[in-house]
Amino acid sequence: MAEPLRPFRLRGCGSPQKFGVAAGSLSGLLRKGCRLLQLPLPGSRLCLYEDGTELTESYFRTLPPQTELVLLGPGESWRGCASDLERFLVAFCSQSDAVVEAARKLLADERAPRRQKLLADLIHNLSHNILAESREEDKSWFEGVESRFKSKSSYMRYSCQSRIRSYLREVSNFLSNVHPTGREAYRRIIDLMAERLKAMKYNGGYFDRREEEDTARLCTTEGWFSCQGPFDCAACPSKHSINPYSNKESRILFSTWNLDHIIEKKRAVVPTLAEAVTTHGGREVNWEYFYQLLFTVENLKLVHIACHKKTNHNLSCDKSRIYRRQQ
Repeated sequence: MAEPLRPFRLRGCGSPQKFGVAAGSLSGLLRKGCRLLQLPLPGSRLCLYEDGTELTESYFRTLPPQTELVLLGPGESWRGCASDLERFLVAFCSQSDAVVEAARKLLADERAPRRQKLLADLIHNLSHNILAESREEDKSWFEGVESRFKSKSSYMRYSCQSRIRSYLREVSNFLSNVHPTGREAYRRIIDLMAERLKAMKYNGGYFDRREEEDTARLCTTEGWFSCQGPFDCAACPSKHSINPYSNKESRILFSTWNLDHIIEKKRAVVPTLAEAVTTHGGREVNWEYFYQLLFTVENLKLVHIACHKKTNHNLSCDKSRIYRRQQ
């Protein structure tokens, strides 16, 4: 006895257009679908739109009416809704100017706060001139930036250098807290660190997209930065990213991202250095180890403000590296 016909919504792999097709068996639906979408029957198969699960005859019989299915021709694949989203993103990015213009028109008359936010964020994220470098190429990006900066990369390099310089100042300002017997040694170490930082141009290359790939540059060649996650995580759970080279707003927002010390500067590194120069007992303090902890990506993580945990990290310096090994 023939199975009763049941209605399904059928679409091809590369088209959003849907067709209503009724069939009582998987083989019958496959034949009808191939005729409708002009695909060869050999090698074609049906799968669920939702997650890409390929159908068998027994599984087909369990499906409710109006289930949405995708007909795959030979060599085609379907990963569920993600496949649609991927094609949407490709089309979306390739037509970004038209999308921005359409979004601006919608935003002009929109009154619902949530939709206003979605449209405003969309415009912000697509309105950019990422590859431009000079003031002449992207004047709006430089609004509020001192005239001495002629390129985006030079400003971003300075931004990183300013952060590193502030860390050096904090280390220097701790001198008054060092026991008098260790202050001279502490001062000499500060001078050595300052000399090294000057030679390294205060590690400004961390934020400079023009730096070579084999350096410790923290961004892509286009200027995209990815959050490296909280100090106690291997990666950012929220996948935060930003391109401060893209527009003025992103440049300003990037200033809220932190170069966070994994082993904390104030709670651990600087106090340990101060103690080391006081209780060295004739041993030579390994200042380069402290330099790495204070000023380099050996102990610095770039984190979105939401991933910056201000609680006690409860991490300490490696005791075996505080002093140089005796020869």
